[in-house]
Amino acid sequence: MTAFVAPDEIRGRFARAMSEMYRQEVPQYGSLVELVAQVNGQVLAARPQLAQAMARAGELERLDVERHGAIRVGTAQELTTLRRLFAVMGMEAVGYYDLSVAGVPVHSTAFRPVAQAALRRNPFRVFTSLLRLELIADEALRQQAQAILARRRIFTERALALVSRCEQAGGLSDSDADAFVAEALETFRWHGEATVDAETYERLHRAHRLIADVVCFKGPHINHLTPRTLDIDAAQAGMPARGMDAKDVVEGPPRRACPILLRQTSFKALEEAVCFPGAGDAARGTHTARFGEIEQRGVALTRKGRALYDELLAQVRDMAGAGHAGAGYAQRLAAAFEAFPDSHEAMREQGLAFYRYVATGVAADAQAPVDALLAAGALRAEPIVYEDFLPVSAAGIFQSNLGGEEQKRYQANQAQQAFQADLGARVHDEIALYQALQDESLATARAALRQAVAA
Repeated sequence: MTAFVAPDEIRGRFARAMSEMYRQEVPQYGSLVELVAQVNGQVLAARPQLAQAMARAGELERLDVERHGAIRVGTAQELTTLRRLFAVMGMEAVGYYDLSVAGVPVHSTAFRPVAQAALRRNPFRVFTSLLRLELIADEALRQQAQAILARRRIFTERALALVSRCEQAGGLSDSDADAFVAEALETFRWHGEATVDAETYERLHRAHRLIADVVCFKGPHINHLTPRTLDIDAAQAGMPARGMDAKDVVEGPPRRACPILLRQTSFKALEEAVCFPGAGDAARGTHTARFGEIEQRGVALTRKGRALYDELLAQVRDMAGAGHAGAGYAQRLAAAFEAFPDSHEAMREQGLAFYRYVATGVAADAQAPVDALLAAGALRAEPIVYEDFLPVSAAGIFQSNLGGEEQKRYQANQAQQAFQADLGARVHDEIALYQALQDESLATARAALRQAVAA
């Protein structure tokens, strides 16, 4: 009987191969990884309690390998096939993000592992966006874009065959897993040859830079690969010295003693040489799409916590514009978020964030209230890391790297049902996943307490 390679292992191999490829394609990515490693080492050395807490929670092992990537596809068939491809690696669609409300003509999900053990092994994620061609106002241009996308094939025949083999057999052998990684990687590789002439590219580019990025190339080249830092402000400050043109604003919540959700920053997109079909100088041009990004992850918030976060962020954005740098923006952001408790005890007690409960070995009544067990030292509450994304943050990163003048406002339309139809599956509700992790941890901790008493 053939031994199958675990999806977690295939995901790990793919993430390493992707990182190696991107380092070759975007040399500054290597500098970014080195900067993040330096900052993380400094933070862990200066904060031994944080290092101990992360070690207890199994977070240290994943820190160095943790990455998220982002791609953009153009058709429902491409999206459906990506879902099948990521399933080989144990990654499922989590969350729905409508970026059209921020002037970006896509809606998105994130493919990632969902089980706690899989996340600890390698929490690789790919933020995946589907172009919304219906948002192109010019009907003739829209039809031309549809025709261009209908002709392309972004997956190799061998990759498709291996996906089908995995689905039919229930897994891949070691040699097939290696072949799958190599073939799948081709979908994400940069191709400097456009599939359209320069004139068509310019027309699509004028409609929206992202439309040109999706439609005019052989495939959905990975447009960034993001390492995780423990201090994004220190990383941002260190970027210029390494030749990186950092964006002006760190997206997401302000700096806090107890980080929440997600903060992101990036360096500006590269201007890369592109060859268009044709001859002479008219066949040569440039394209701006790929960039470097850093993220800092905090505790996952409950629905109540997300509502408060959204309310406070909306107040700041109403005052300071759509996330752009402005005089006093950081100060206004910090002032607004003074209304959000900045201790894990307060966030847990007020039901604003999710926590994993762990039995410490101290004897106690397993049926006692959680607060009593925590006070007695019988339970420990560990923050559950937010594994997902923020629609406003994602849009801010997109905009900063596509050109700050892109501030079109498409009609807000939560087209989740249409997205799921194109995906061929429902997306997970990320908040429900965190609730399940918290509930499961509490049940396990209470069982451990009962077992200790029985012994």
